[in-house]
Amino acid sequence: MPLGSSLIQKTYYDILSVKENASYEEIRASYRSAILNSHPDKLHGMSEISNTHHESQEKFLIIQKAWEVLSNSSSRAAYDSELQELRRDMGTAEDVSLKDMVVEDVGEVLELSYRCRCGDYFSINSAELEEMGYSLDRCECKILLWTVDALASSIVLPCGSCSLKIQLTIDADAGFSSR
Repeated sequence: MPLGSSLIQKTYYDILSVKENASYEEIRASYRSAILNSHPDKLHGMSEISNTHHESQEKFLIIQKAWEVLSNSSSRAAYDSELQELRRDMGTAEDVSLKDMVVEDVGEVLELSYRCRCGDYFSINSAELEEMGYSLDRCECKILLWTVDALASSIVLPCGSCSLKIQLTIDADAGFSSR
């Protein structure tokens, strides 16, 4: 069961920043790093605002839940099965890579879009990608994608008008041209 908003759905693998075929040791190492970086006691001095403190507690609990599920082989197998079933049920119209997206500079963010069969667009912007750990940089006529962990991932994007969805694959090695 993915987590997150309707636009960007995060899985427990995304939360721990590991691939779905990661070993127990890889999951454990990523969990320990994530839990240390998000522990409420560590962040208590840094967050004066209660909303920020509440958000950090939620993040900590989500990381903890991801570890509980993925560290146990039987619960991980059940989770993987549910995840695969959910992906089949999503019924994406097609798979699209970042290179297929049209990039438009709309001020503070870059808007990436892909035309739907109905005439509207599937879209995501650089701020949403940044929340996922990816940043876009403009270099002459190319757009470069930067990430901390270089993991490929995918997200499901809904059309702005109809019920179609696409699966956008985000490859950390992507460099693509602006059009």
